[in-house]
Amino acid sequence: MLKTLLVITSLFLTIGVNAQQRNTGVKKTATSRTTTKAIQAKTTQTKSSQVKSTPVRRAKTVTDSTKAVSAKPMSAIDSGYPYEPDSLGYIVRVGQKAPDFTLSRLDDKTFTLSKNRGKVVLLQFTASWCGVCRTAMKEALEPKLWKKLKRHPRFVMIGIDCDEPVESVGKFVRETGVTYPMALDTNAEAFEKYAEKGSGVTRNVLIGKNGKIVKLTRLYDEKEFDALVKAIRAELAK
Repeated sequence: MLKTLLVITSLFLTIGVNAQQRNTGVKKTATSRTTTKAIQAKTTQTKSSQVKSTPVRRAKTVTDSTKAVSAKPMSAIDSGYPYEPDSLGYIVRVGQKAPDFTLSRLDDKTFTLSKNRGKVVLLQFTASWCGVCRTAMKEALEPKLWKKLKRHPRFVMIGIDCDEPVESVGKFVRETGVTYPMALDTNAEAFEKYAEKGSGVTRNVLIGKNGKIVKLTRLYDEKEFDALVKAIRAELAK
């Protein structure tokens, strides 16, 4: 009888220990699963955050790339020459290198544009039959510009008479009373490097020290002429 009781007691103790071990194992498994889920959730959140931030950086890169492409070098202006005539008949554009030419002057000297690099140059395309030219030369170009700047070592101004014989040009200069040099563009070859053939004279082309076109004018307007003088002085000050 005593042995039977001992066996039963031992059996109950064994069952209790096994049950406790099973409960402990379940708790550990549950805890492990909870921890695993927490880690996975944190990892997913981190990846989600990285994915959200990535497009922002890519968008910025695209924007920077676009700006770089849109910044065209000034040489692109030169490569477009000669342009289609603009509203003033010019086939050149501000910012491009001024087309070079060589002409004989009325005083038997020679004028070559490229030899005046480093100076501010004003080209005045004109003709004796042009009434607006005469007015501009008498009232503005000679008294308000040439007489005030002719002694400046970095300023060059030259009239370019288009498509006329020497005799007509000489008479024209005497009648207008201008004293700045006059070049003979007998066949309008120099003119046609700047403007459409037959588009008319009374044109001023301002060229900077770097040999590039700064300003283009057509006909004669007092306000526009004043702006031209300011542009010349600004270029001389550089």
